[in-house]
Amino acid sequence: MSVPQSLLVICLLILLSAFFSIAEIALAASRRLRLRQMADDGDDRAERALRVQEQPGEYFTVVQVGQNAVAILGGIVGEGAFSPALTQFFSVWFEAKPASTLGFLLSFLLITSAFILLADLLPKRLSMNEPERYVVRVLVPMRWCVVVFKPITWFYNHATEALFKLLGLPATRDERITSEDILAMTEAGTKAGVLAVREQQVIANVFELDSRTVASAMTQRDSVAYFLRDDSDAIIRARIAEEPFSTYPVCDGDIDHVIGYVDAKDLFQRALNGQPLSLSDGSLIRKVLIVPDRLTLAEVLEQFRLVHEDFAVIVNEYSLVVGVVTLNDVMSTVMGDLVGPSDEEQIIRRDENSWLIDGITPIEDVMRVLQLDDMPHDDEYETLAGFLMVMLRRVPRRTDTVTWNHYKFEVLDVDSYRIDQVMVTRQQSVAAESAAPAAAAAAKVQSTHPPSTDKK
Repeated sequence: MSVPQSLLVICLLILLSAFFSIAEIALAASRRLRLRQMADDGDDRAERALRVQEQPGEYFTVVQVGQNAVAILGGIVGEGAFSPALTQFFSVWFEAKPASTLGFLLSFLLITSAFILLADLLPKRLSMNEPERYVVRVLVPMRWCVVVFKPITWFYNHATEALFKLLGLPATRDERITSEDILAMTEAGTKAGVLAVREQQVIANVFELDSRTVASAMTQRDSVAYFLRDDSDAIIRARIAEEPFSTYPVCDGDIDHVIGYVDAKDLFQRALNGQPLSLSDGSLIRKVLIVPDRLTLAEVLEQFRLVHEDFAVIVNEYSLVVGVVTLNDVMSTVMGDLVGPSDEEQIIRRDENSWLIDGITPIEDVMRVLQLDDMPHDDEYETLAGFLMVMLRRVPRRTDTVTWNHYKFEVLDVDSYRIDQVMVTRQQSVAAESAAPAAAAAAKVQSTHPPSTDKK
């Protein structure tokens, strides 16, 4: 075979090897969601690609057989085409044996480089950029290759399956999409500029509904505005004017004996019609949804859906009311700072290294703002106030501090044992390095008060 003929054969082999490289990477890198979308849009080739992805054994066997066969054949043809000419070229300066060795090595280097660059790297990078576009184009020729190499693929497939069983390895790919996969995709989309940071945070908040308890979004017991069944018209009107809400629990004697709730719209309707506001007859009182405080926000949403309500009273294991929650509270948790008035912000950033945080702020929100991956004993509390109580092992008092992971939490205000405001400060690097051994293992707790049972 002459040199021009050998070059033509090598070019054809490089093209064939490049085809197999594109076929391999295109199928492996194709996203099932994108292929499903293409199939739903009427592309039958995408549907066939999905079926091949489910059972890719024969497909990849043909690819590997083709790539290895072409590479071996390319080496044989290339060595026969270039080695004699290069040997003759080097014989001008070297003896026969060194010239032959140099000719063989340079021939090997040229052929190998051509296959690596043109048959491997270039086609694989090309197919990685748009795998779905290329996989639908190579399916038909690959089907013919599967038919032609059927006996060979049968042998290698069965041999491979036997090895998988012998080694106890999974033979199929796990195609399940987890919440972690989706969150990773949204984070990548945010970094690429496809999603806004706030949009990505909303998606992350949706997945947190299964892990956050209702206590993290509820209105605390001390802040609940409610009516007693025997309240007079004047008391009801004064309460509405002082604490305007859309829904009010109705209780018998105290807040722990809830008998229902009243909608503010019904009260306004009566007021506009000149009727007295009275709850004693029960005509305005609606049946209230009672949920335990250990339910997650996702479970509360399901309860709202089942009973067609958007308001619920939350009780603890002792049947004591701990708060109330509305559908708007849950949705505000999902939307984050996209909704809600600014005067109700629970976390206020003072400067680059300090924050003023309300004690009832959910600990998940605190961790997100401070960029903390975990908190100590995080299964024992729901709020920042709970974190301080667990770390101090008592009810915090004003000026008490807790240091954790280079952050200092200082109690600024306590009202009837309720932690109102906490100052969180990021410590300087020098201080952090000096405290690193202790901070890495446990929190550092400080108090300006001796242990006592003082009441405010």
